[in-house]
Amino acid sequence: MNTVTYSVPSMHCHHCVHTIEMELGELEGVQSVQADLNSKQVIVSFQPPANPEKIENLLAEINYPVQKSS
Repeated sequence: MNTVTYSVPSMHCHHCVHTIEMELGELEGVQSVQADLNSKQVIVSFQPPANPEKIENLLAEINYPVQKSS
């Protein structure tokens, strides 16, 4: 199983946390999602067919794009 951590600066309230956890939790292959409002981070554990690209695309689609490190 793989785990990735994303910075999601557009997460502002508990509704955001719920939406992110619910939507990512429905993605095939995602095992667990933990969104933290204080740190604005989302930790996702997954296995195929999920992958980082699919997870990032879904977050962008629901208006919570990840912040890329430069």
